[in-house]
Amino acid sequence: MLGTLMQSGYQAVEDPSLADTIVVNTCGFINESKEESIDKILEMAELKKSGQLKKLVVAGCLSQRYKEDINKGLPEADYFIGSGDFQNIAQIIDKEENKKKGFYDKSTFLQNEATPRINSEPFYRAYLKISEGCKKRCAFCAIPLIRGNLQSRTMDGVVSEAKLLVAGGVKELNVVSHDFTDYGWDLNKKGIQASPYEILKRLSDESGAHWIRVLYMYPDGIDDRLIQLIKERENLPKYFDMPLQHINDEVLKRMNRRMTGDFVKKTIDKIRSQIPDAVIRTQFIVGYPGETDKQYEELLDFVEEYKLDRVGCFKYSFEEETKSGKLDGQIEDEVKQERHDQLMEIQNDISREKNQSYIGKEIEVIVDGVSEETDLLLEARSAHQAPGIDGVTYINSGTAEIGDLVRVKITDAHDYDFVSEIVQPEV
Repeated sequence: MLGTLMQSGYQAVEDPSLADTIVVNTCGFINESKEESIDKILEMAELKKSGQLKKLVVAGCLSQRYKEDINKGLPEADYFIGSGDFQNIAQIIDKEENKKKGFYDKSTFLQNEATPRINSEPFYRAYLKISEGCKKRCAFCAIPLIRGNLQSRTMDGVVSEAKLLVAGGVKELNVVSHDFTDYGWDLNKKGIQASPYEILKRLSDESGAHWIRVLYMYPDGIDDRLIQLIKERENLPKYFDMPLQHINDEVLKRMNRRMTGDFVKKTIDKIRSQIPDAVIRTQFIVGYPGETDKQYEELLDFVEEYKLDRVGCFKYSFEEETKSGKLDGQIEDEVKQERHDQLMEIQNDISREKNQSYIGKEIEVIVDGVSEETDLLLEARSAHQAPGIDGVTYINSGTAEIGDLVRVKITDAHDYDFVSEIVQPEV
């Protein structure tokens, strides 16, 4: 949307009060995200009174999912654009007659190398989307309802965009999709050769990026060849982001996850046997409909035994139109909160212990700038710390510029974050 608008003569401003057009790109996935999106829309709408705002645009998944109701429910907004029409945003909002009309052509638009793009991340990092939609049908997930079925971009298109980003100064690429390990499935059905292994190998070989971090790899698609590739390549962080959701077989079956707890354990064992220092990140859902105390205890036992490096925990969120929303055994919010807190307390201890094992070691980090905590510290991240979802590495000794890659020595460690000092600045 930024690329399309700026190509059409718009200019971006940092301060919303100076904008005559504001676009709120929404999420429609879980209740907390939907509420956050609506709150932001209402907050921006106030600028019609105190700022220069003339056009308030609501775009993305919330518009797409609730297109029947959103026009009436948000009279503060002027334009509504779904997730399949964002590429037409400039021509939509340039016409007064399009106000309140709503544009929801289809669930997904698949960009290509010709689609204009402005990197909204800091100059040294970028997200690289390789596909849209999802072929899986997890019972709790509304993404296929919003984004549709899997559509993979061509390998040439992905690599071309990666090269352009790196040529523009990007050092860190974060490869995103709803499931990396399903990439190319739809292309193969059309006779076009593509696979997770091949796209990652080409990015490693051709992009020139210093780090190429893959996010969201389902366990059932992680094979020996993919593990070996990540093991061998210096520009591929030894970082496996696997959404496990649960470990109990009955819960996994009700989630329509199509894998067993034993399979999950074997996959983790396989990764650790080939890459002992691999960092494994995952997410779990607690309070899923019908989850018994015994099934929850099995999940806790797994967390304590396997000691994963990064764990996020979600309390099950009721989502209309999903299979899990119709299941019996919906669990009270209080029980969900108790289970969430107990699991995270155990994981905090595991994470702290793992982080403290790094004290005295030297690692490479990329500098994000002055810390939000205090301007006396720099904030950076290692290859094992993805932006926005993992901890950070604070630097309390030495100087560096934003985007620099420097070598630091870990001097202290907390539940999620490191403290360090620079031992080798970027040349």
